[in-house]
Amino acid sequence: MATELLDGGAPEHVARAAVLLCRGLVVAFPTETVYGLGARADDARAVARLARLKERPAGKPFTLLFASPEEALAAGVPGRAARALAEAFWPGPLTLVIRDGRGGDVGLRCPDCELTRRVLRLVGAAVAAPSANVSGGEPARSARDVLAVFEGRIAAVLDGGSAPLGVPSTVVRALDDEAEVLREGAVSEARIRAVLRTSR
Repeated sequence: MATELLDGGAPEHVARAAVLLCRGLVVAFPTETVYGLGARADDARAVARLARLKERPAGKPFTLLFASPEEALAAGVPGRAARALAEAFWPGPLTLVIRDGRGGDVGLRCPDCELTRRVLRLVGAAVAAPSANVSGGEPARSARDVLAVFEGRIAAVLDGGSAPLGVPSTVVRALDDEAEVLREGAVSEARIRAVLRTSR
């Protein structure tokens, strides 16, 4: 299949990206950090397709993107640390890993990219969205980077220009009152620790 190149500045193209996601297809789109590959999180076949594209190890879950901080926090069981960090950094380049209410953990993020959030609102559901690269590869920072790897393998790329930050989100496991930085990215560990200190 040919990969559609969609213009993020055209409302009809933004709507097209959402329609493709709703149909269970994989679509790449920008965030403020890097480009992501997206699939509806409640569509098991779409998520399996995403895992194959990423060459992701079996059983490793994907971060879920939401249009608002409130929607993201409602998808898990946030403790004090998670709420404090969400208030300080969402929308933004922070992924929070919290309890999912079923005995496991879930990674959540509300991106600071209005284009991305517009797509998420149109989809009306969480979107599983790892970075747009094969596992272990360099994250894509532009639509051109995405096409260099995934041309003909995904339904579309929504072109929103170069990702402004160009580095992945920081990942923090925030369970109850404790927090652990799993990956330092766009938000420094020092800023994470400062928020946690002042929230006690």
